[in-house]
Amino acid sequence: MALAGASVLLVALGLVVLMVVRPSEASPSGGASASQSAPAEGSVDAGFARDMAIHHQQAVEMSFIVRDRTDDEDVRRLAYDIINTQANQRGMMLGWLEMWGLPKSSAGPPMEWMGHTVEPSDDGSLMPGMATDAELEALEAAKGEQAEVLFLRLMTVHHRAGADMAQAAAGAAGTDAIRNLAAGMVRGQKSEMGLMADMLKARGAKP
Repeated sequence: MALAGASVLLVALGLVVLMVVRPSEASPSGGASASQSAPAEGSVDAGFARDMAIHHQQAVEMSFIVRDRTDDEDVRRLAYDIINTQANQRGMMLGWLEMWGLPKSSAGPPMEWMGHTVEPSDDGSLMPGMATDAELEALEAAKGEQAEVLFLRLMTVHHRAGADMAQAAAGAAGTDAIRNLAAGMVRGQKSEMGLMADMLKARGAKP
């Protein structure tokens, strides 16, 4: 199944990044370094890294699904871009948590680092913007243009919430690593939202 393939690639990419991100290495673009104090367990940095890693994982899974359900080169190219970008970013965030000596999951509810929490849900949508189990099943069942439109709509909602989370982290995180990564996410996801709006319009569909 597509989801099984996605999970295997995510694990592989995560392991590669964990091998690359070391405490002795500093990123010239503001990445984590050994000289920078590790953020606390309840920090914005740790909370954002954990929540966005989960958020990104679903975006990658949806992109794998639509990649196998359409022959449209533009949609497939967008899906590949999301897979590569968000899987890499997810690996970076998990690598920083590892380097900081912090657990990769939290016992508390999501979004606490933003000053509010999300109540547990049984529909599979763990955070704002995330697709429900029913929506993922619908995407898996769709083909061709129907799959394209559903993917573009779901990913637009997903990106909008992700950009909001990233904007909050860019302004409140204590490390250059998270601030710089989050600011880049805002720019990238807003750009892709504009692209997806054009792609939906070309298909006679609304976001």
